[in-house]
Amino acid sequence: MTVLASDGAALAARSTRSWETDIVATIGGTPLVALDRLFPPERFQVYAKCERFNPGGSIKDRAAKSMIEHAIRTGKLVPGVSTVVESSSGNLGIALAQLCNFYRLNLVCVVDPRTTAQNAAIMRAYGARVEIVERDPATGEFLPARINRVRALLESVPDAYWPNQYANEYNARAHHSTMREICEALPGGPDYLFLAAGTCGTLRGCAEFIRDNGLDTRVVAVDAVGSVIFGPPEPWERSHRRTIPGHGAAVVPPLLQPGLADRVLKVTDFDCVRGCRQLLAQESILAGGSSGAVMAALLGASSWIEPGATCVAVLPDGGDRYLDTIYSDQWVEAHFQHVEHALSHDDQERSAS
Repeated sequence: MTVLASDGAALAARSTRSWETDIVATIGGTPLVALDRLFPPERFQVYAKCERFNPGGSIKDRAAKSMIEHAIRTGKLVPGVSTVVESSSGNLGIALAQLCNFYRLNLVCVVDPRTTAQNAAIMRAYGARVEIVERDPATGEFLPARINRVRALLESVPDAYWPNQYANEYNARAHHSTMREICEALPGGPDYLFLAAGTCGTLRGCAEFIRDNGLDTRVVAVDAVGSVIFGPPEPWERSHRRTIPGHGAAVVPPLLQPGLADRVLKVTDFDCVRGCRQLLAQESILAGGSSGAVMAALLGASSWIEPGATCVAVLPDGGDRYLDTIYSDQWVEAHFQHVEHALSHDDQERSAS
């Protein structure tokens, strides 16, 4: 393993040694996979940007690398001394745990009960301290409670630093490379880019790259029913309690700017489950919850996407961390009571034949 300096010098040194690869250098460069079974290419072509192939298992590796390395370069974080404090529903926590372990930084990750036991265990394996909070009494939501706990930790933990994924521009900048990779594979860019909106880092970064390079790609943001990102929920949405993390938010992220998305589509938790299982049954891709949200939105958009179009769906993570939830018939039955409606693997195959 590379010996790291206590300041940003090691980062510059790493960038000049092309012959040397550490685990952090493997972040990015994820594949595009054709989804020709779910979306017959004679109608329109769909590719999936599979972010599960990042070393930490999700697209959040990109954001964690960008935010942590910028903080080291600017002296906000000192390896061997500083503690990172952040709020996460799971994937960013794992990404930060990996980066903090690599750069000899402490990490306290504030999560909520929707974070799976497996995700929390992975963070702890990297050496992170995991704190679980309950719903905020005033709003009934988890995110405000997580943020309040982060702020309290900043006051009590020495040398603490909050990357603040919800407002940190280096979260968004990480995804200039995400869109660049897509355009390198598909010169000129796709006609449509479907992605899940949560912190809006992926949305903003990809939209900025599209704008700055004069591309014609239209961005479709996939949000959760009940989320407030793109405006107050409709009355019928307000009773919807989200159980699948990774997209949607109870607070408008500061990273959001007007006009980033050309279109917004909202999906339910049940849509996410169905999207995940259809992707598994037809393409043999085991994907996570927000990936299922993107798939559900794309399937619903099939009626208005013009023939011959090219679409890219950003799949943020894999499904191996959702085996006890999305891929468990017992869990789905307990939460939705709709397992019999084309949710089992065999039913999905029959419905597509």
